[in-house]
Amino acid sequence: MTVLVTGGAGYIGSHVVRLLRERGTSVVIADDVSNGVRARTEGIPTLEIDLATDVTPKVLRDFVTEHSVDSVIHFAARKQVGESVQRPAWYYSQNVGSLANVLMAIEQTSVERVVFSSSAAVYGEPDTGAVAEDAPTRPINPYGETKLAGEQLLADSVTALGISVTSLRYFNVAGAGWPDLGDTAVQNLVPMVFERLDAGDQPKIFGDDYPTPDGTCIRDYIHVLDLAEAHLAALDHLDARRGAGERPAASAFNVGTGEGSSVREVVDAIARASGMALEPEVLPRRAGDPPKLIADPTRIREVLGWQARHGLDEIVASAWRAHIAG
Repeated sequence: MTVLVTGGAGYIGSHVVRLLRERGTSVVIADDVSNGVRARTEGIPTLEIDLATDVTPKVLRDFVTEHSVDSVIHFAARKQVGESVQRPAWYYSQNVGSLANVLMAIEQTSVERVVFSSSAAVYGEPDTGAVAEDAPTRPINPYGETKLAGEQLLADSVTALGISVTSLRYFNVAGAGWPDLGDTAVQNLVPMVFERLDAGDQPKIFGDDYPTPDGTCIRDYIHVLDLAEAHLAALDHLDARRGAGERPAASAFNVGTGEGSSVREVVDAIARASGMALEPEVLPRRAGDPPKLIADPTRIREVLGWQARHGLDEIVASAWRAHIAG
């Protein structure tokens, strides 16, 4: 098996690349390194390319053919909710456009399996406390809409391309599996707080008037290493289905813990990990943020045999170690 990891120089992608290589799987990377770290690709065949450009299908097809790629894990995307509200057309061109280019690139190649980096944002504001995969998909921001469109595009491509597809709907990712693979993009809550601390400022909380116990948004935080292991479980499951002669199909799984933590609780965990006294600055709500989003991870546990192993304090402590090491 040779796996193409798009976005393999990035935060989550680099964890998956390392786990794959640790178990002896051949890996190649395609990444524009806009949010990644070039050093994480050293020793790995890497195509440095913006996947949303018109040249991608041909250039990437040649790369896939050259390295006999048979599986793709697609991470490469933009992921800032607020930015997607401000630049919706660009988000569609980047997220849906890049996936479409990847699918055109793998036409008539040996690729049989695709694992897609989706998002819990496809659910929007669910009515239930813990959302399952059969819940209505009603995104409330363009970012979530692009992820849902990506899932639909992949489902439509199953028969056309003869590929088996799994979409993993992430909840909130944080932490570091190794100190050198920390989140450097400063697009998620934990690194955003760290950036404030480095500047000698207090953390910011966007809205404390949500209908939650402490007024701040509640999210399901998952350790990036747990998430990376979920990708390997998904890839193995697709491989087993192929080996058993099952027909190509598309499936989706939540990747979360089933437990929620508020923004204030995350800030408190950072205070414990860093040993600092923190007094967050409360600002108005950001556009497109639902009050509460927690996973029901039953399906992924029952079908893939995966479940999260790390809690909030472990997540934050590992992120802090990576931060001070960097």
